[in-house]
Amino acid sequence: MESERKQEIANLRALNLTPKQIARKLGLRVFEVSAVIQAQAEENALAHGKTATLDPLLECWANGGAIEHFFKAQTPSTATVKDESQGMAIVTVARKASHNRVVICTYLLDYWCLGLKDTMGPRKYNTQDYAYLIDQVYQGFDEPPQKISLEQAQAMVYSVIDYAEGLGFKPHRDFQQSEAHLGEWNGQGKLECGRNGKPCYFCGPYDDPNKILKALTASVGEGNFDYVIEGDPYL
Repeated sequence: MESERKQEIANLRALNLTPKQIARKLGLRVFEVSAVIQAQAEENALAHGKTATLDPLLECWANGGAIEHFFKAQTPSTATVKDESQGMAIVTVARKASHNRVVICTYLLDYWCLGLKDTMGPRKYNTQDYAYLIDQVYQGFDEPPQKISLEQAQAMVYSVIDYAEGLGFKPHRDFQQSEAHLGEWNGQGKLECGRNGKPCYFCGPYDDPNKILKALTASVGEGNFDYVIEGDPYL
């Protein structure tokens, strides 16, 4: 549908006309008008989320292996599969919703290859449940979580997303809900991703490895990435 017609729908909707009334007035079908109204509502909600005032920052967390990799001068040549948790990280950003309520978002990162694999939030917790949640989020890592700055959290998430997009992998679809929680990133402190200077793909339980390997071959060329698939390692 042309942008002029979409604007006409928006103008009539602002006058509190129903989709049926708008459709009759413009000579359209009701479902066409409803689809435009829904899309416009979603766009407005996303725009509001990006510009709305954020709750004050409480703290940010990440697993110790990722912090060691990104912020403690560990060179790629010293990295191993074990001490980097196969290139996986979880970043948590917590904000104060009230004196006893915390709103959080989490970001599951594959900083060796696939980027933002999953994200959760924003969700509200009381302070007691929040402490339990942090413990549960990071129990799958060998090393305990550590606090990081918001700038470091932003750099981790956006650097990983940028890297993966260059390989042909988009961030998880729910990032449109959790992105605003990060706040605006100034682009400084961009981090280097990959393993030993190139992508390294570890096959996860819900992955389509053939599709991923095909995308890597198209983006960087055969032989320019490593991968580990059960029964077929190439490192």
